[in-house]
Amino acid sequence: MRSRRSPEFVKDRMSNLDQLALLDTVLTKAKAAGADAADALIGRSISLSLGERLGAKEKLERAESQDLGLRVFVGRRQAIVSTSDFAPASLAELPARAVAMAKAVPEDPHCGLADPGQLAKNWPTLDLCDNTDPSEAKLTELVRAAEDAARSVKGVTNSEGAEAGYGRSDVAIAASNGFHGAYSSSHFGLSVSVLAGEGTGMERDYDYSSTVYLSDLEDPVKLGKAAGARAVARLNPQKAKTAIVPVVFDPRISNSIVGHLVGAINGAGIARGTSFLKDSLGQDIFAAGIDIIDDPHRHRGLRSRPFDGEGLPTTQAKLIDNGRLTMWLLDCRSARQLGLVSNGHASRGTSSPPSPAPSNVHMAAGKISRQQMIGEIKQGLYVTEMIGSGVNGVTGDYSRGAAGFWIENGELTHPVSEVTLAGNLKDIFKNITAANDLVFKYGTNAPTLRIDGMTLAGA
Repeated sequence: MRSRRSPEFVKDRMSNLDQLALLDTVLTKAKAAGADAADALIGRSISLSLGERLGAKEKLERAESQDLGLRVFVGRRQAIVSTSDFAPASLAELPARAVAMAKAVPEDPHCGLADPGQLAKNWPTLDLCDNTDPSEAKLTELVRAAEDAARSVKGVTNSEGAEAGYGRSDVAIAASNGFHGAYSSSHFGLSVSVLAGEGTGMERDYDYSSTVYLSDLEDPVKLGKAAGARAVARLNPQKAKTAIVPVVFDPRISNSIVGHLVGAINGAGIARGTSFLKDSLGQDIFAAGIDIIDDPHRHRGLRSRPFDGEGLPTTQAKLIDNGRLTMWLLDCRSARQLGLVSNGHASRGTSSPPSPAPSNVHMAAGKISRQQMIGEIKQGLYVTEMIGSGVNGVTGDYSRGAAGFWIENGELTHPVSEVTLAGNLKDIFKNITAANDLVFKYGTNAPTLRIDGMTLAGA
């Protein structure tokens, strides 16, 4: 059992107004200490997590934390300081230290707050916080139901355990350009992992659910049975021969392809010239018909946010529109480097400056069913697990270990392991076909994806 509390963490949670008032006081002191401009952020969180294996408790952790980060600007110089000590004496010293640091660092011609005209004036209510505070007993009930269901599957022989967790975060941002905003969010999770088989022939698999509201978590019995069935299905894998074949990505891992795109269009990398897509804006980089959307306003979305980390409005946007790359993910700094305007994708913590990041991203569903997609393949691979992260963001070269099931004449025939998939992301993007089975389960989502012409390195 472990419990962690930050200094001066008060039992009664500060209201949004209290947090913003405290930030205003810090900003006023920063200006008095010599800052030309400043912004500040409070992040407060509570979490509870519990794990059991074979019916015995293995982990119980509760954590409470609070941090305040202050960023000051002196001309074109910036510095950031943070503290978890909210005592008046500690906060009184913070601005002077930050200003002294800013005067000592080199100039950054691209740093600075957003222009007041860019700021969000109002924002939507996104239903991001479940006020349920689950008890240890409730989390125990969830993990036991999930693990018991997984172990009940015929062929399951051992368990790596099940875990459940809860977290709540409160964020407040204020800046000398006039922005004030605050919101709260919650997160619930449940996972289970089991093994099937015996000795050196054992195979492992898992399932998990992650939601904003406790009531939206997947049924633990269904979750456990799915994990157990997946583990059993992987028993007695065979090797595959090296070939160039169609590869189908299960929705559980197809979102990784979308993740590679998101990483490649991050404005910071584009400004440095370190992305393989740096010259691709406005070009067709996916097959026709492929749309990829960033949606920060999805109700109960895992990555939803009413405004970005610099106080700019957030809006739904098509990153890929009918195969064409339409935009970079930009914060103010990367936008200035590129001669553009931020599109509200700044994300930040209390101890670092803002940087571009996505919200809820998904690839739109296609028109073909998963069964049709697989049925058209004479020989290929259906991938259910990826291993390693061999992706070169500069060149787009792709090489990752994989496991799954061999496709023979339109049917899944036998499990396959110890293969490597290789290619280049530019070619992979161009040869994607999306199925019609999109489900919103993660922060990044995609339907089943078929990628033609991938190199499979096997026996």
